[in-house]
Amino acid sequence: MFFEVIVYFTYMQTSTLIQSYALKDLNLMLDQGEERYMLRISDLPQEEKPREKLIASGSAALSTKELIAVILNTGSRKEGVLAMSGRLLKEYGEKAIINQKDPERLKNALDIPLGKACQIVAALELGRRFFKTAKGKPVSLRTPKHVYDYLKDMRDLPKEHLRGLYLNSQYRLVHDEVISIGSLTGNIVHPREVFSPAIEYGASAVILAHNHPSGVAAPSQTDTEITRQLVEAGNILGIELLDHIIITAHGFSSILHL
Repeated sequence: MFFEVIVYFTYMQTSTLIQSYALKDLNLMLDQGEERYMLRISDLPQEEKPREKLIASGSAALSTKELIAVILNTGSRKEGVLAMSGRLLKEYGEKAIINQKDPERLKNALDIPLGKACQIVAALELGRRFFKTAKGKPVSLRTPKHVYDYLKDMRDLPKEHLRGLYLNSQYRLVHDEVISIGSLTGNIVHPREVFSPAIEYGASAVILAHNHPSGVAAPSQTDTEITRQLVEAGNILGIELLDHIIITAHGFSSILHL
């Protein structure tokens, strides 16, 4: 049987081996004894406030965190808007948040107000539509290295994320989704959560990827068993699981390489 022996390949960033598929938190919190003071936009010098900086210097002068702060405009009672923006990127991942279309999922995963989640999703949806109008170059994923290069934003995430990359028959990416966010040490996945987007977007194949915050690239026994189950589920649905990549701060490994 195929799964009696699991062989995985560990790649470092400097690796030259290419195998193709066959079909630190800088938010400021000042300690005031028993009370804590939340740094707000109003505390910043005028030239450092995101909206004023945008007007004076243009959008290119702003960091991604500052751009999101402009979209959100205000924070919440427990979190300033800059702190919220920075946390969104740190906990969710820049590329992942760009591709998220479900405000409820964003709200629940990041513990932010639903209205804020809607603002982010709507703004990024506009960006996607304009990008499509400009006929951006499609992403093609044919090797584990291609997957790792695409998902480098997952390397330093503090929690374990499971991402699904959904491909058409030409190995081109048609959808990128954060399937689940776990704890520092684990994640939970169900086949329906993996394959529902594949059906919705008409994908022919799926590549899964998750990060190990521990820095260990080797798959655990649970990683291997879950992958086996998902391959079997995909075979029933007629949607191939091409690979399952584990990403760490220093490299990656492939549980299967088809």
